[in-house]
Amino acid sequence: MSDPAPLAVTIGNFDGVHLGHRAILDRLKAHALASGATPAVVTFDPHPQAVLRGHAPLALTTAECRTELLREAGIDRVLVVPFDRSLSLVEPEAFVSEMLVGGLGVRAVVVGENFRFGHKARGDTAMLATMGRQLGFSFEAVPLKELDGRPVSSSAIRRAIAECDLEWANKALGRRHRVPGRIVRGKGRGVGLGFPTANIDPPDNFCLPGLGIYAGHLTVGKQRLVSAISVGTNPTYGEHNPVTLEAYALDFDGDLYGEEGDVEFAAYLRPERAFPSGTELAAAIENDVAEVRRLLT
Repeated sequence: MSDPAPLAVTIGNFDGVHLGHRAILDRLKAHALASGATPAVVTFDPHPQAVLRGHAPLALTTAECRTELLREAGIDRVLVVPFDRSLSLVEPEAFVSEMLVGGLGVRAVVVGENFRFGHKARGDTAMLATMGRQLGFSFEAVPLKELDGRPVSSSAIRRAIAECDLEWANKALGRRHRVPGRIVRGKGRGVGLGFPTANIDPPDNFCLPGLGIYAGHLTVGKQRLVSAISVGTNPTYGEHNPVTLEAYALDFDGDLYGEEGDVEFAAYLRPERAFPSGTELAAAIENDVAEVRRLLT
C-alpha cells in the first residue's frame, strides 16, 4: 500500500457512490486542497462482510462502475485493498499508524460520522480524531445525509429499491439505478405475444428492484433504448418460476443476444400479476408500453 505521493483519504465500500458518499468526497477534496495532497478512496475487495459473515449485501454497482463514479466525482486515486481474515484481525490503532500513516503517508482522513474500523470494529471517529492530533493528519467526520426525512445510506437505498420505491432511491443515488448484464436467450414467450424481450443475466448478488413492471432504458453499446422492463416470475405461466429481468425496447428491431448492456430504471409502473390468458397479458403489456412512451418519449 506504499505510495510516495501524499494522500488525503476516505475509507469504505462506497457502494452506489450515492449522495451521502458524495458529501464525504466533497469534504475530502477540500482537505486534499488545503493540505496539498491527492484525494484517494481506500476500499476493499471482497466486501468485508463476505469474509466476516459469509455473505455480502446486494451490490448497487459493479467494482468497475464504482471506480468510474468515484473518478467522475473528482477522486484521483482508488486504492483497492484485498480484504481477508488476517486484515480483519488488525487492531484499529495499527491500521491507522502502520497502514494509513506509515504506508500511505496520509495528510488527511475524512469519513462518515458512523464509521467503524479495525478488529471487532473497535475503531471509531473519536479514535481517528485523537490519532490525527498525535500523528499529524487532519480529520473530519461528516454528518449522515438525509433526504426527505430518511437517512441516505447504501442499505436504505437497497431497501427502497427492493420495495419498488425507485423515486426515492434514484434521488438518493443522484442518478437512476442501473443493472448490468449479458443479454441471453429466454423462453421466447415475448415473441409470441408480439413483444420480444431482451433477457438480461445480471451479476451474482446484484440489487434488483422488487417484482413489478418499470419504465426505463436498455443500453447496449451506443444504443440507449426506451424500454418497458419486467422484474418478475412470469406468473401467467405457472408458479415457482425463477426471477427474470426482461426489457422490451420500444420501436427496436434487432438481435442483441450475447451483447453486454445495462438496464436503467426510471419509474415503477405496476405490480406483477398473473393473467388468465396470453391475450390478456399482451393487452396489459400494450398498456405498459403506452405508459412508458408517455413517460419517456
